[in-house]
Amino acid sequence: MNAAIIVAAGRGIRMGGEVRKQYLPLAGQPILTRTLSAFAASGFFEEIILVVDASEIAYCRREVVEKWRAAPCCHIVAGGRERQESVYNGLAVCSVKDDDPVLIHDGVRPFVSRECLQQCLQAVEKHGACIAAVPSCDTLKKVEKQGRIRHTLPREAVWMAQTPQGFRLGLIRTAHEKAREDGFVGTDDAQLLERLGHAVAIVPGSRANIKITTPDDLRFAEAIWQAGLYGDGTPS
Repeated sequence: MNAAIIVAAGRGIRMGGEVRKQYLPLAGQPILTRTLSAFAASGFFEEIILVVDASEIAYCRREVVEKWRAAPCCHIVAGGRERQESVYNGLAVCSVKDDDPVLIHDGVRPFVSRECLQQCLQAVEKHGACIAAVPSCDTLKKVEKQGRIRHTLPREAVWMAQTPQGFRLGLIRTAHEKAREDGFVGTDDAQLLERLGHAVAIVPGSRANIKITTPDDLRFAEAIWQAGLYGDGTPS
């Protein structure tokens, strides 16, 4: 069995406005609905867990899931103060076996393709852990606190992490529990495994698989949608 945890408990501060970013419309539907639909339509997942702010569970079920029939069987749970805690809450209710794959995904990345989901699941089966990522196309600089360049990083060795990030359930649960025990907070789930010395494989992502965080991102997302520059090239 395969499981997915879609994390959407963030406050969306950088977007501004009164509506949290995950509920803003993208081509007529909430961004989160678009993301949830991509997972449900893939047919790969027996269990989909949606993690949102505790105060928004009823709203999310009504306006994101049921209204659009996005994924009627998804399980909605309350998130925590930080993303890492929200993921942990999702893992805590995940009912697949320890050796089964679970993909963890940002709720505001609506353009994840079916191919990417499939490749991540295959990589988990082979390696135990993986992330979607794209190689850097810009020159990257290591900068000191004073704002001076220390050195240039080798671009061919640098990839920009995306989601989904996939793991065997037992492996990522253990990594989260160890992080909680140590008081460690990472910037993504893969880092929790990295610090324990576990290798994490790379699955080629897509530059269309953007995380919608700012108003500019939302305008870019609308352009991606209108052009059909994601998935199989056909907006649904």
